[in-house]
Amino acid sequence: MKIKQLIRFDWAIKQLLRDKANFDILEGFLSELLKEDVKIKQILESETNKKTDDDKHNRVDILVENSKDELVIIEIQNSKEYDYFHRMLFGTSKVITEHMKEGDAYSKVKKVISITIAYFDLGQGKDYVYHGTNVFKGIHKGDVLVLSDKQIALYNKQEVHQIYPEYWVIKVSQFSDRIKDKLDEWIYFLKNSEVKDTFSAKGLKEAGEKLDKMRLSEEERIEYNVYLKRLRDIASEQHTLMADALDLIMAEERGIQKGIEKGIQQGIEKGIEKGLQQGIEKGIEKGREQQQIEMIMRLDKKGKSTQEIADLLDIDLKEVTKTLGSSR
Repeated sequence: MKIKQLIRFDWAIKQLLRDKANFDILEGFLSELLKEDVKIKQILESETNKKTDDDKHNRVDILVENSKDELVIIEIQNSKEYDYFHRMLFGTSKVITEHMKEGDAYSKVKKVISITIAYFDLGQGKDYVYHGTNVFKGIHKGDVLVLSDKQIALYNKQEVHQIYPEYWVIKVSQFSDRIKDKLDEWIYFLKNSEVKDTFSAKGLKEAGEKLDKMRLSEEERIEYNVYLKRLRDIASEQHTLMADALDLIMAEERGIQKGIEKGIQQGIEKGIEKGLQQGIEKGIEKGREQQQIEMIMRLDKKGKSTQEIADLLDIDLKEVTKTLGSSR
């Protein structure tokens, strides 16, 4: 079986897929995902998808307007972010407000479809494709609130959820490479950057032709290799931070254990129950204080700003400043 190695989809979105000549690739992906024939009218710019040379985020996105005047956000995220669900909500909300003209009626709110291609285990679930819509369900009768006949005629919508943003999450890392349908063919490509000659999903034939590494110019090949190196560097940095975090947790456990032992000893020496409890509590407190100091110092050595350290450790900025000031 012939398999063609292609460039990564996220880099293609940053570069090649913004060209109208390559819309057929994105149209194919969206058609297979949304189960409808999608036609792209134009690529739009918003504050959420502007590309900058100093972008340090491990993600790329693109904003598309289809022939139905719907706005489609396609975002690719390569590393874990615990508040990613919140950012999905922020992204759709921002796109809605950016595309409302001053004085427009609420009926002019555009439909937004948010598609996340996640290369990390977002949330907790067994599936690899999730779809979220807004449904109003009666708490007493259990019925679903629907549009009136007049609303259907006015707004050309059949269901309430068609007005609200909808969300798709594709957890690429959870995909087992077992292909059951044409969408799976696309997910296989997203995961492996490969297209098998047996694939027939819409847009993949075009992807196999236009995203071939051998078609890149020398300048594009250099830029692509730089992008891959940046992804590896970010992955390495995150791995190091995780390893450091494990060390700090172990240090915390050691500090607490020593504090408890010291507290017990102090309690024994005092010979009273109150002294024993106070000693244990004081030991735990001292251990945690020491662990926090160690974490601040390590993050400072890694070049993190005081604000970044405060955000990462969820502590007051004054605590960070005080700790670093006393160590210098």
